[in-house]
Amino acid sequence: MKNMTDESPGESKQVDTHLDSLLESADTAEHLVVEVASRIGFQEEELHKLGMAVRESVVNAVVHGNRYSAKKKVHLSISNSQDRITVTVTDEGQGFDVSSLRNPLADENLLEQSGRGIFLIRAFVDEFHIRRLVPSGTEVTLVKYKQTGI
Repeated sequence: MKNMTDESPGESKQVDTHLDSLLESADTAEHLVVEVASRIGFQEEELHKLGMAVRESVVNAVVHGNRYSAKKKVHLSISNSQDRITVTVTDEGQGFDVSSLRNPLADENLLEQSGRGIFLIRAFVDEFHIRRLVPSGTEVTLVKYKQTGI
């Protein structure tokens, strides 16, 4: 299920796991990512931002990608170096066109119940990449750089 290599803090580490299509998987993913980021020296505020971005990414994968299907998994991959952490969340759903997303800040969308997730993720990480996979699935990659001099 989970593969963590035992290395010293600050050295590269890779975590790969498959999560069930349940909202509780967002808790698991957030915990794993924050644990790795904490070990390499991310500060509390950055840990919180990263945790929120990962949580939102996994919720999107479960709800919008896999549509809670017990037959589908969410793949979580975490890798780090001394100055950054990279998180990839992949679902097994139909995928979507990111250009079709509505602007959550537009007047007509302000009261909508959903549609702010990707907007928030982008605000909390330094790099955000999304791609539709063939034949199915969506992969999002989040990169957060460790702040220095704080």
